[in-house]
Amino acid sequence: MAVNLPTLGELLPVSGVRLCTACAGIKQRRRDDLAIIELAEGSTVAGVFTQNRFRAPPVALAEARIQSGNPRLLLINSGNANAATGQRGFEDAEALCRRAAECCGNGIAAEQVLPFSTGVIGERLPVAAMSEAIAAAAARSAEGWAAAAGAIMTTDTAPKAVSERIQVAGAPVTITGIAKGAGMIKPDMATMLAFVCCDAKVRQPALAELARRATARSFNRITVDGDTSTNDAFVVCATGKANHPIIDGPGPTFDALLDGLSKVAAELAQRIIRDAEGATKFVTVRVAGGASEAECLQVAYALAESPLVKTAAFAGDPNWGRFCMAIGRAGIADLDPAGVSVKLDEVPVAQAGLLAPSYDEAAAAAVMAQPEFAIQVDLGRGPCQETVWTSDLSHEYIRINAEYRT
Repeated sequence: MAVNLPTLGELLPVSGVRLCTACAGIKQRRRDDLAIIELAEGSTVAGVFTQNRFRAPPVALAEARIQSGNPRLLLINSGNANAATGQRGFEDAEALCRRAAECCGNGIAAEQVLPFSTGVIGERLPVAAMSEAIAAAAARSAEGWAAAAGAIMTTDTAPKAVSERIQVAGAPVTITGIAKGAGMIKPDMATMLAFVCCDAKVRQPALAELARRATARSFNRITVDGDTSTNDAFVVCATGKANHPIIDGPGPTFDALLDGLSKVAAELAQRIIRDAEGATKFVTVRVAGGASEAECLQVAYALAESPLVKTAAFAGDPNWGRFCMAIGRAGIADLDPAGVSVKLDEVPVAQAGLLAPSYDEAAAAAVMAQPEFAIQVDLGRGPCQETVWTSDLSHEYIRINAEYRT
């Protein structure tokens, strides 16, 4: 079940990037569940990672290795998160990184391998099976982005990948990214797993700032269920193969690349919501008229994560009480309800904190019956605005998560 999830279009190869996949049989044997992304020597890498205090060993290893070295290989598996596994989880991840470096060769050291895992929490990785799959993947001829997007899926119904070609200082730059995620989605500085590669020339500190800003425009504006995963990671890689001056800080070239990265990241983030577990609706929550962007986000997330608002969205029920409840409990201490208005798309629901005089129940219900609609709030207290994307809460979401380990 997905809401207008686009099929994979043309996925552009990125110069300096090689991808390969294999099946390790971690949770099932129907498809590949392990992917390797190899980067040309001299590439720069930056990442944004989960703030969950139960962050998984691969997250800690990947973050440390980005900060201390020059990564060449991304090793990604689905089916097992290697989270809540303690010291043995670190040892397993390190052993698999050594195996990947050994199998891929090309002068890559184990410390240049970044591990990423997603899936069931609290179980150790099947190291022996994964070691065999790593060797099999490394021996294959280069595969495309679509295969890698499929290999990293868990409860996703379809792979998610996007390409964009932009101009930086008159030179073409290719950007291609993949992502996975359908549940346990409320990113806190990242999403479930997302990897975006480009052939731009960027120094690592500038790339880190680009990743942070792109995240703020995309993955930190989505929520399915309000749960931040133990394994969230958004990684940006730049191979330096494009023919433009090196980007080392803010300026026109930085802005051009930021726009391109943000466009790809936002599309991937929205595809995660379109493919949310059990989703039947794609809901845009726009909050304007705030005194600050932070309070707009507070209200937007209160609406987007409210089980009552989300079940109303599933039922197509334009219940004004659900909206005013969520807005009121968002934590804006001095919020004056008399300044608040609400629309569903362009259908007025509330005005001056009360049911709108022109409210038309049938028109509002017709909006919420659509697979996509917007909840538009004006707080009436300032110039700021923010947008969050979310899904409804259906019977199917409960079934998927009740049966997740069976």
